[in-house]
Amino acid sequence: MKISFIGAGSMAEAMISGMLEKRIVKAGDIRAHNRTNKKRLRTLEQKYGIRAADGLDQLFEGPDAVILAVKPKDAPDVLESVRPLISPDTLLVSVAAGITIPFIENKIGRHIPVARAMPNTSAKVGLSATGIAFNIAATKQHRHRAFAIFSAVGMTTAVKEEQLDAVTGLSGSGPAYIYYIAEALQQSAAEIGLDAQTAKQFILQTIIGAAEMLKTSAEPPEALRKAVTSPNGTTEAAIRVLDEREVKQAFIDCVKAAAKRANELSNAGKEPARE
Repeated sequence: MKISFIGAGSMAEAMISGMLEKRIVKAGDIRAHNRTNKKRLRTLEQKYGIRAADGLDQLFEGPDAVILAVKPKDAPDVLESVRPLISPDTLLVSVAAGITIPFIENKIGRHIPVARAMPNTSAKVGLSATGIAFNIAATKQHRHRAFAIFSAVGMTTAVKEEQLDAVTGLSGSGPAYIYYIAEALQQSAAEIGLDAQTAKQFILQTIIGAAEMLKTSAEPPEALRKAVTSPNGTTEAAIRVLDEREVKQAFIDCVKAAAKRANELSNAGKEPARE
């Protein structure tokens, strides 16, 4: 499989690293182009052995998939530029937030297979939770290619495009919610007398252990929480404070706010698809 990247930022690097580690593609079959930061592009070339493309035209020399990994504000101009270059069977995959499939179809001006994906930053360690949607032109083979690419950096689930805003609110922004909790735990540890390094070890292992329990247990989160919460015990005292401060509702509201903002970004750049 031959893959081309338009954009060479952190998400592109995470995907390149994952695909090479999983041996989904050979380094020589990956091409990347970065419009402004040529130093960054050369760094990736030296680090991974991929091929740097000096122009967009070099990216379209027989690729199986082209990954649009640019900033959303740059996507319209890039799509206009690649319009005469892309072949009808090349899968175009966008990881640019807010850039919808109809918008892409309209900019390209003809029916081509398109996928829109929402990975998260955990792709850097091969543990992304990625939602992906396809247009009707994407065949079974195109879908297989896309799943191979994103499965290299974590788990991948197909969703309807209208569900991607919810995916963004839940898992796209999700790592930040966990880091927020870790930040609070780190601060609390300092206030109760634990040094930063010792606290970090306990916090990390606690989060990892709880995640593994959630992954392997058939019990829902509520049951697992109650199993830790003994009557009149330390955990009950802690949960009482969380309930009094309505922390659960705050997290529900934050996910809804992120999903709403994702929807606003999508609608801001939406254009009608051509018939």
